[in-house]
Amino acid sequence: MGALRIASSKIKRLAALHVSDRIPSLSSLAKILRIAKSTVEKYRGFIKKSGYSFLGFAALCPKEMDAILDQPAVRHRKPRQRYATLFTIFPQTQANLSEGTENLRQAWAAYKTHHPEGYGYSQFTVHFLSWRRAQGFATALFAKWQVPHLAQEDRVELNRWRRSNDRTKWAKAVVVIGSHQGVGPANLSSKVEKCLQVVKSWIDAYKQKGMPALRAIRKRRRCSEKLVEMKQKRDRIIEILHETPQIHGINRASWSLKTLAHAFEKQYGQPIGKSTLSQYVIAEGYTFKKARRVLTSPDPSYREKVQEITRVLSHLRDDEKFFSIDEFGPFSVRMRGGAGWMPKGTVRVVPQRQRSKGRLIVTGALELSTNQITHFYSEKKNTGEMIRLLDILLRQYSNQRCLYLSWDAASWHVSAKLNERVAEVNSTAETDPRRTPFVKLMPLPASAQFLNVIESVFSGMAKAILHNSDYRSVEDCKAAIDRYFAERNEAYRRNPRRAGKKIWGKELVKPCFAPSNNCKDPNWR
Repeated sequence: MGALRIASSKIKRLAALHVSDRIPSLSSLAKILRIAKSTVEKYRGFIKKSGYSFLGFAALCPKEMDAILDQPAVRHRKPRQRYATLFTIFPQTQANLSEGTENLRQAWAAYKTHHPEGYGYSQFTVHFLSWRRAQGFATALFAKWQVPHLAQEDRVELNRWRRSNDRTKWAKAVVVIGSHQGVGPANLSSKVEKCLQVVKSWIDAYKQKGMPALRAIRKRRRCSEKLVEMKQKRDRIIEILHETPQIHGINRASWSLKTLAHAFEKQYGQPIGKSTLSQYVIAEGYTFKKARRVLTSPDPSYREKVQEITRVLSHLRDDEKFFSIDEFGPFSVRMRGGAGWMPKGTVRVVPQRQRSKGRLIVTGALELSTNQITHFYSEKKNTGEMIRLLDILLRQYSNQRCLYLSWDAASWHVSAKLNERVAEVNSTAETDPRRTPFVKLMPLPASAQFLNVIESVFSGMAKAILHNSDYRSVEDCKAAIDRYFAERNEAYRRNPRRAGKKIWGKELVKPCFAPSNNCKDPNWR
């Protein structure tokens, strides 16, 4: 070989790369080592001719490599000037450390003052510890947090971890290898961006149990109190998201992460970061574009109405029933699209223009305490249909003391004629309570369809029997809807439970009243 050759560390790494399970190609080796492909081929030939295996050659020290390659250490390329400068200051540094007049970082700071282009603290430390070992100093500066021995097979695996895309494996490899080379835990902590305690735990784990301790994945355990706190925080965030910023004194038409965090901290006295807020909102399936369209109620009495409904539900007696009421439709009976299982290479086609077989409006009431649906079909959405529903509920639940009716702020839900009918019913109930129950209206805030629990049931019904459907007639579609609700009611009669304990079909959310719910599917028309 010539007088000049590549560094011993690159030759050692070249041999180590051939020990791995998957040996890189010639081009990959050249790219990793930052040398020419011809140089890789040349040194690979030297190692093969040496009589050592690649594993055995990688375990040799530089002097032994020099002897095998017939290249004495004295014939190496002359060290660079800044590297040679270190050896002129290391003796004094060692003396100061022994006397206790300065520590290694102070020595490095003095070195950088006189040599601004010199090594950083990490390289300075590595070279100083190498010099100490060469001078025969047996005790390392960081003996307690230094890996004294690194097995060759462990070194191969750790080097593979350093080249992987797994950041945790990379950090563990950097910490263990750096500790073996004498780098202090504080510097390693800064390099891998992990706290000092974690870095020390990795070093201690490797010293005690080796690689199996580093391979073990430590799962975080969250106590039940923490989970409850996280759920409460999530519900509070979504509840604020449903309100307008003006309610919180913020002059904006829509929420931003900054204003949402400010409103949360102001209302509950708990600071929260924008990244945490974003995770909570995205995890619930919301986007801020969608929030501007359907998730915000402009009703100035939003809080008062929600609190009143929550109060009634929390004190609901056995002889009282609470109904969530709305209409589904009108929708046309025709071939509809949707996701479904299809043979590979086959696409189901739905004509964009097709003749409707008829139209339907489903008027329904969901009783929240028993999860029972009462429904019928309407020709129009008007006050007459609401009075018809009221009469049906009065007959069906005649043995109850009071019926609460909750619906959105549509005009036919708050008409004078309807209020007159309710007053008439209540007048009869006052005269003879056993004849008919009282009726109390619990209107939802304006534009708050996301709080109407029956919307969740309607969405589940649509996904189950309307998506991908092609009913031959309106009667066939009615029969499917009737069967869906009959099966649903029977399931809850066999297993009584309040709405929200069990989801039927493919409903969007649990059918229970909660300010953080979004029961309305904005994609259904």
